[in-house]
Amino acid sequence: MDHLPTPPDSTERSPAQRRDRARLVALAIVGGLGAAFALVNFDNVKVDWIVGSAKTPLIIVIVVCVALGAGIDRVVVSRQRKRKQISAGD
Repeated sequence: MDHLPTPPDSTERSPAQRRDRARLVALAIVGGLGAAFALVNFDNVKVDWIVGSAKTPLIIVIVVCVALGAGIDRVVVSRQRKRKQISAGD
């Protein structure tokens, strides 16, 4: 009599599925903290922008600074990768 393998238990998840779920949970937690942080930083602050000054909600200043920092980081990282590829090709 042949013994057929039993199907895997539906509650078992592969490591990739557990990793994806953990990332989703972490993203939800970080998103919730970010939303709470934004809600408590709506006070207007005087900001001296490059082209002038204005009163702006603090969260806008924070978001602009984070976006500029992330953009600069991406440019620097991509240039470093190109330099490594060029030097590896020599």
